[in-house]
Amino acid sequence: MVRSTQDSSATGHLGRDTRKAGVKSDTGPPDHRWWVLVVVGTAQLMVVLDATIVNIALPSAQKALGFSDGNRQWIITAYALAFGSLLLFGGRLADLLGRKTTFLVGLVGFALASAVGGAAPSFEVLVTARAAQGAFGAVLAPAALSLLTTTFTDTRERAKAFGIYGAIAGAGAAVGLLLGGILTEYLDWRWCLYVNLLFAAAAFVGGWRLLRAGAPPDRPTLDVPGTLMVTSGLFCIVYGFSNVQRHSWTTPSTWGFLLAGVVLLLAFVLWQGRTRHPLLPLRVVGDRDRAASFLAMFLSGAGMFGVFLFLTYYMQRTLFYSPIKTGLAFLPMVAVLVAASMTVQNSLLPRVGAKPIVPTGMLFAGGAMAWLTSLNANSTYFAHIMPPLLLLGLGLGMVFATSMNLATARVRPSDSGVASAMVNTSQQVGGSVGTSLLNSLATTAAASYLVGRQPTPAVAAQAQLHSYTVAYWWSAAFFAAGSVITFLLFRRGKPRIQASPEDSEERTPAAM
Repeated sequence: MVRSTQDSSATGHLGRDTRKAGVKSDTGPPDHRWWVLVVVGTAQLMVVLDATIVNIALPSAQKALGFSDGNRQWIITAYALAFGSLLLFGGRLADLLGRKTTFLVGLVGFALASAVGGAAPSFEVLVTARAAQGAFGAVLAPAALSLLTTTFTDTRERAKAFGIYGAIAGAGAAVGLLLGGILTEYLDWRWCLYVNLLFAAAAFVGGWRLLRAGAPPDRPTLDVPGTLMVTSGLFCIVYGFSNVQRHSWTTPSTWGFLLAGVVLLLAFVLWQGRTRHPLLPLRVVGDRDRAASFLAMFLSGAGMFGVFLFLTYYMQRTLFYSPIKTGLAFLPMVAVLVAASMTVQNSLLPRVGAKPIVPTGMLFAGGAMAWLTSLNANSTYFAHIMPPLLLLGLGLGMVFATSMNLATARVRPSDSGVASAMVNTSQQVGGSVGTSLLNSLATTAAASYLVGRQPTPAVAAQAQLHSYTVAYWWSAAFFAAGSVITFLLFRRGKPRIQASPEDSEERTPAAM
């Protein structure tokens, strides 16, 4: 039996010997840990889909509240800025206060912010509510993943749990597009925010009953200077790339924020090596498998969110799909992603390790991006769109579940929250950077295409198609780079089941 250190804030779980003896934990029967997965998965789905569900509702919200096209992007940016910049702080809160407390506070705060946003009478209230959603999401997401990490320590059960969780993380954005289309078309754009109350209520009741209270016995001290540096640095990075959508790279509001972000993050890294109580202990990112997992989440997030954006525009503006039809078009990809996540976690990872899985998944995703460059105004869904989407789902399913599993393996219980936060930070910042960068490249490509041509509707439409093609090629480049980097970094062979006594980490189970 694999022995593990039980986090006092995680819900009770039993080893194989305990299960055979028929002993129950103090939190209830062994089966409760699978209900914990349902609770955590519900919360994670709410956070992930909220990054895209509002996109489809934006035109209706703009008409209702009367804000300008220039201000429209702040509905998305406000969420991304707060979420991306506060994730590491939110992860440390889970280590300081306990996973249950942080999880429940995050749920309540997210629900209240969603209610305010849904009832917003003005643009300013809606933007403030979106920022609050992002802030509480930054508290909630790391707590959810660290609960999963400390609840499932049995090798086979951990594989299944992370397979499901990885599928939720990868498919949530596509589910958000579908749900946003349904709610906007049949109810009202405000329900794209109100629907979070249903998710939060279900997760809160389950978390209140199933999770065990308490903070880790060896909880760390909060690194205030480190928190300020990394929060400010991440804010500057996300804001700088978001600013590219409205201004050029040469404006001070773009390169100034990017430069400041880089300087602050470098200062943060230097400080973490000197302080006695680091916010992000270097041992968390120093492990090769963990570092490779963080980079995989960053690069795949950059490529994935970008393609969702441009493929959504293509289907609605070029093929004239409705919002609901656009959302439905992504469902086959979601199905393959879920199936791939489960198969990889349960069958492939325990046998061959991450080294062949994640780089291959990156290659599949990159191939899907290259395939999408063949789309034109006469393309059809079943012949030209669905096949590359299926390949993309296969690739992302191989990347997400494996990376999330190994990124949180063999960490000390006191570092579980911040390690989980790094997973979310990598994906969120990658998505923000990728979306902003690809949007800038696509806009530039469309403008270049129009130079020297008559601005007829047909030429304008072709310019849009050209811009999408450029974005797909760059997404393919992200995934190609990810394939090379992860192949070089991941260790060969099966994942280690348990840290050896001489390791710097406490003896906790590894990913499997």
